[in-house]
Amino acid sequence: MLKDKTIVLGVTGGIAVYKAVELLRLYVKAGAVVHVVMTRSAQEFVTPLTFQTLSGNPVHTDLFSLYQEREIGHISLADRADLFVVAPATANVVGKVAGGIADDLLTTTIMATKAPVLFVPAMNVNMWENPLYRQNEAKLKDLGYHFMEPATGFLACGWEGKGKLPDPAAIFSETERLLTPRDLAGETVLVTAGPTREELDPVRYISNYSSGKMGYAIARAACNRGARVILVSGPTCLTAPCGVETVAVVSACQMRDAVLARAREATVIIKAAAVADYRPAEPARQKIKKGEAQALSLRLEKNPDILAELGRMEGERFLVGFAAETADLLENARNKLEEKNLDLIVANDVTQAGAGFDVDTNIVRLLFRDGTLEELPQLSKDEVAHRLLDRIAARRGRK
Repeated sequence: MLKDKTIVLGVTGGIAVYKAVELLRLYVKAGAVVHVVMTRSAQEFVTPLTFQTLSGNPVHTDLFSLYQEREIGHISLADRADLFVVAPATANVVGKVAGGIADDLLTTTIMATKAPVLFVPAMNVNMWENPLYRQNEAKLKDLGYHFMEPATGFLACGWEGKGKLPDPAAIFSETERLLTPRDLAGETVLVTAGPTREELDPVRYISNYSSGKMGYAIARAACNRGARVILVSGPTCLTAPCGVETVAVVSACQMRDAVLARAREATVIIKAAAVADYRPAEPARQKIKKGEAQALSLRLEKNPDILAELGRMEGERFLVGFAAETADLLENARNKLEEKNLDLIVANDVTQAGAGFDVDTNIVRLLFRDGTLEELPQLSKDEVAHRLLDRIAARRGRK
């Protein structure tokens, strides 16, 4: 969502400046055009050359360097920006903007821009809690400026508490949210993600290779587009997306209970989880020992079919399933679409390179209830998520 977007990154003085370097790297990797504005204090921590090398653009530092430019610098930057991000944002810069003071290039450009402005504060905990700072932040929020909460932890000044700059990945996610059209506002999207684990004994389980990346990408994209999102997730190593209500489960039966308990709240349900079809009929209470036997037999019983239950549920909702296949992709997907009473099924051949479990890309085909078939090329899972949500929004009359 950041490709070809113009971001002005304002960097103020503080030990957290080094994190702004990583944030810039994330923006550039995502295809954004980034122009960096540094205050004089920021240059005491990291040189402009670092930001210039990573951004590929000159770093702006001086309000009075107009003889070097064909345009008035702060006005040109202000007009070009799709988003203005100040990270780290000191109490000083927040206070100056709140007071209407524009005495350097950064504050002048902020005052001149009509783009959304995101402040990401980083400061001593006592400064963060100071009533004067709190008043300044509240004033800017009332005027439409955006803020992220600082993280809590050990601060460079020796104090411990709130005041750390959030992780660059979290700032990046908030940037995506602010630049994403809110075309799903008013929708409640229920997403399932990840594998399930079916206990064999206290130390072993039956599962699959799902990482949860596809479902998490969908949940994150839907949230960025304004939807209320409920994510029911099996065990993964992924961090829950900001702003998403996450329900953690382990087994297929737990996932069924969690989904059915929330399904009537949802206007869109997207079942991206890889739910185990079977579970051990009688899990052992103690660890199964190897013993002398040459073979071990397990009796499995069928897990509930969550998607089929949702397809039979009364009420108006858009129901999406996934079909991860290794053969006869379209035939199996069409059968599942009809049998489960779905509006749309997302089919992929997990034997294809770049389309299987635990990778960052996917190659999918979208099959609709009316017979429409759309094939997508290999895309990142984030891009697949947005393409899928584009089609859902169009079908629900939102585009």
